[in-house]
Amino acid sequence: MDQTAGDSSIDHRALAAASVTVALWASAFVSIRASAEHYGPGALALGRLLTASVALGVVLLVKRVPLPPRQAWPGILASGVLWFGLYMVTLNWGEQGVDAGTAAMVVNIGPIVIALLSGWLLKEGFPPMLLAGMGVSFAGAVVVGMSTSKGGTSSLTGVLLCLVAALAYGAGVVSQKPALRHADPIQVTTYGCFVGMACTLPFAGQLLTQLPEAPLSATLNMVYLGLFPTALAFTTWTYALSRTTAGKMGATTYAVPAVVVLIAWFALDEIPAWLTLVGGAICLTGVAVSRRRPTGRGRRVEVSR
Repeated sequence: MDQTAGDSSIDHRALAAASVTVALWASAFVSIRASAEHYGPGALALGRLLTASVALGVVLLVKRVPLPPRQAWPGILASGVLWFGLYMVTLNWGEQGVDAGTAAMVVNIGPIVIALLSGWLLKEGFPPMLLAGMGVSFAGAVVVGMSTSKGGTSSLTGVLLCLVAALAYGAGVVSQKPALRHADPIQVTTYGCFVGMACTLPFAGQLLTQLPEAPLSATLNMVYLGLFPTALAFTTWTYALSRTTAGKMGATTYAVPAVVVLIAWFALDEIPAWLTLVGGAICLTGVAVSRRRPTGRGRRVEVSR
């Protein structure tokens, strides 16, 4: 989003797109939990990406979207392998060895990775308000994790897998940003999803074996993961990312744990502890801080890259 000096308006379309992404990614935790017992990590990732690829492919055909230009392909390939492929498999796998609270704490290293890599590689700099907000949100994520942790049941392998997922997530986001200089959000999302699906094809045998044995509810949750938290949410993510910095978009995802708590509260009747609510409030406060712009004479004009 290009802004002229003195224009402090908010890009409401980007904000709405980011909000849709946060809500749908938060809902994914509930669906993953409902499917993970019946599908292996790789099979679940492949089923999710296959569903998303079909949906996005139909959109490409209907809208007659051309192939992305050559300049966009390095970023599309990198984000497809790292985010759509490696992230989804390792996160599914890691959560078999750690509880949701620990996984949330480890994966929330991702936005910090995004801020550091985008500040360095994409020359977005390190705005003080962004860094301050990320610090506040990370503290909130730790509080949420502590309040939901089962204590002492996490495996070292599970923690390491979640760490790999966080690093893949951060690097994948930073890879997407340069691609969006040359291609539309729908192109970057769709072809990144195609790449991720290709990376998970080795799990096709596992998916075919588990599909007939899984209950309908687990399969429907897998389809939901593909249609909404992947096809729709990743598209709204790339749209918002094309209109702001990678660092700010990464900070926005700190709201996910707080939204997960609310969804689990209403959908699963899991009443959160008071410490969980405090942690969620801290997360949201940090996101608000990170989105603030400097005021006064020292305000720096920010131009989307």
